[in-house]
Amino acid sequence: MITNLPNYLTFFRIAVIPIVVALFYTENEVCYIIAGCLFALACITDFLDGYLARTYDQTTTLGSFLDPIADKLLVASTLLLLVGFGRINGLSLIPALVILCREILVSGLREFLAQAEESMPVSYLAKWKTALQMISIGLLIGFGPTDQILSLFSLGIVGLWFAAILTLITGYDYLRKSYGTLNQ
Repeated sequence: MITNLPNYLTFFRIAVIPIVVALFYTENEVCYIIAGCLFALACITDFLDGYLARTYDQTTTLGSFLDPIADKLLVASTLLLLVGFGRINGLSLIPALVILCREILVSGLREFLAQAEESMPVSYLAKWKTALQMISIGLLIGFGPTDQILSLFSLGIVGLWFAAILTLITGYDYLRKSYGTLNQ
């Protein structure tokens, strides 16, 4: 069923992506902050849609399918945007690449396991990884690079590195748990 609040929140998360991109292309500080706020709002819907779907028994096949896709679209598009505008560069490209590669790997793994009629539930550590990723990316969108060592932008870069570490750990964990099915 499309007409329930959790699904609308997922659709909202997808619809925010082109707005964030358009705001970023204005290259205006106020628009960056607005883009960061919209990104944060989209991230909040990621928590809310799952919570509401489970709490009010409104889980749907469409929501189960679309929710992880919406998350990956949001993260991947904003990471690419930040790289394209030079906010993520140099060594900071490493955590961005780790995050993108893991998202693609886990998506493929989930699809493979679904065909094998096995599920791979999201771990609590993966939920923390996602939260840290989204907070870090939000800071990188909303606040530009600065010469100050202690800035919200710098905090976003540090958070991205920690999110990449969690990304590697959770990616390995998913591969380890699915090894038996992969090795058949």
